[in-house]
Amino acid sequence: MALVSDYLKHTLRFRFEAGTSRGVLTEKDSYIVRIYDDEDPSVMGLGECGPLPGLSLDAQPDFEQRLADLCQYFSKLDLQLFSWNVPIVLNQLIGQELPSVLFGFETAMLDFLSGGQRIIADNDFVRGVRSLPINGLIWMGEPSFMKRQIEEKLAAGYTTLKLKIGAIDFEQELELLASIRERFSPEQITLRVDANGAFSLDEAMDKLTRLSAFQLHSIEQPIRAGNHDQMAELCRHSPLPIALDEELIGHMEYVDKFRLLKKIQPQFVVLKPTLLGGLRHSDEWIELANRLNIGWWITSALESNIGLNAIAQYTAKYRHLIPQGLGTGQLYHNNFDSPLRTEHGQISYVPGEKWNLDGLVTEGKGN
Repeated sequence: MALVSDYLKHTLRFRFEAGTSRGVLTEKDSYIVRIYDDEDPSVMGLGECGPLPGLSLDAQPDFEQRLADLCQYFSKLDLQLFSWNVPIVLNQLIGQELPSVLFGFETAMLDFLSGGQRIIADNDFVRGVRSLPINGLIWMGEPSFMKRQIEEKLAAGYTTLKLKIGAIDFEQELELLASIRERFSPEQITLRVDANGAFSLDEAMDKLTRLSAFQLHSIEQPIRAGNHDQMAELCRHSPLPIALDEELIGHMEYVDKFRLLKKIQPQFVVLKPTLLGGLRHSDEWIELANRLNIGWWITSALESNIGLNAIAQYTAKYRHLIPQGLGTGQLYHNNFDSPLRTEHGQISYVPGEKWNLDGLVTEGKGN
């Protein structure tokens, strides 16, 4: 039995201009890896490689060529190679410089080994027994746009909101948070904010203090990644719990992960498998966070429903979850129809619902 591996590029188009402190997004490229047996192409595993420009280690000009080379290399391998431990074998074959590729190949292989039905983890989530709590994401933009998003999320039943901040005037952002707190107590609505590293070092503590007046759950990445001493100082003295996000990118060795968390001692870490090298690396972060008494949650990173489905199934292996960041499946005009459903602040999987993969499982197969 010989494997065949290839990929198809899919450009996802946003329903609106999605603002972050790093700029406005209108579209995003994803690369869907396909793995199947040359003797039986009817069983196909799919995985998504979606590097984010400006964030992912592998968001480089030669990314697509490197992905094509890897697919050609994998097409020469025997399936028996993966029989003992898929993630470890992939890390050895691909290396650690291509985290989104590790995630894509890992989930594609797990899907293939499970029969090519987009099931990477047979648990109560995919059986439709359990749903996962998620936060409602509020993108940056004009105050009127952000207010409209807030009202839509509240009407949809979300009890945890996450606001991206750092792009518009800080006073206007405070006014938005104040308008929510005037209507809802912390017991009614949990508020998170994500600065994406937008605060300068000299203003960060003052802004954290002002934000703390609104009894926020946490703030993600207040200052830019790489300032470990300053981030550790903020985590020690901030009146507001701090979550590391971009700070985790690039730390692929277990000992390196431990040293980072031990030094900074954040209150939370935010785990994005696409940016961190897949599920195995996410497991390591969770194990270390638990050892160090650091809270955590898992977040998608603008994947299509293929990647989001894999991340949600992976997340469901953990219990007693606080709201996760898995609500990005509704961002795009041209996402893939899937059994995933988002209602009342929960994401669920509907067994028996069909995928619409728009030629992904047929186009070019066997060529």
